[in-house]
Amino acid sequence: MAEPLFTPDGDRFIPSVHTRGPWGPTAQHAGPPAALMGRAIEALPSAAPMCVARFTLEVLRPVPLEPLTVTARVERPGRRVELVSATLSTDSIELCRATAWRIRVADPGIGAGDVVAEIAPPDSGEPHIPESDKPAFHRTGVEMRFVHGSFWKPGPATVWIRLRHPVVADESPSPLMRALCAADFGNGVGAELEFGKYLFINTDLTAYLFRQPVGEWICLDARTYVGPSGAALAESALHDVRGRVGRSLQALLVDNLPGAGG
Repeated sequence: MAEPLFTPDGDRFIPSVHTRGPWGPTAQHAGPPAALMGRAIEALPSAAPMCVARFTLEVLRPVPLEPLTVTARVERPGRRVELVSATLSTDSIELCRATAWRIRVADPGIGAGDVVAEIAPPDSGEPHIPESDKPAFHRTGVEMRFVHGSFWKPGPATVWIRLRHPVVADESPSPLMRALCAADFGNGVGAELEFGKYLFINTDLTAYLFRQPVGEWICLDARTYVGPSGAALAESALHDVRGRVGRSLQALLVDNLPGAGG
């Protein structure tokens, strides 16, 4: 099994270099922490089987490559819907906060079949070739195959993403964890501004799932809308190999990249 993104150490989780983000060598990509918090939320007890229909991550501070602690709790219990939360911290400093709505798993006999979109399958996509082999989540943590657009070409893009590593040692990632890891790439793969000249850091991530994804691959059909005052919105339609599963949104801080002269 490949090296995990996080290794348990008592009640803490030790991040690997494969969680590193694109904006600096000492901070993580938000996808792995989101997945780790999603894991804690899914492990909370419930009166009936539940699935996460909406997950919102607030990134309060950059997440360092340091041991992390995750706690989770039920905020509003219920038999059919419940609100749950999680926090991520290190050395008693809160780094991220998440809330999620869980909805009971049932077969009420309503709803349509799969929502199928005309998106080419993963094996037809163009593999993304990273600019270096230095470990980071966007280079060594995931595999990407573009069926429209490119990581380096500004504009909307459609990409299939799958994890190269388990999120936590000796565990298979859940569908939610796979979706959250992929969803946080929306501002990158659908960027409207050029890498190396600008930064576009997300302050949050919200993912809505009306169906649990199946398989290893998650597809993002992503684009970004940049406003005139340094704010932007990245939105992605989320798919698996069977069809549409939900949507993700990210609010972005946009600025010139220091030292780039943009």
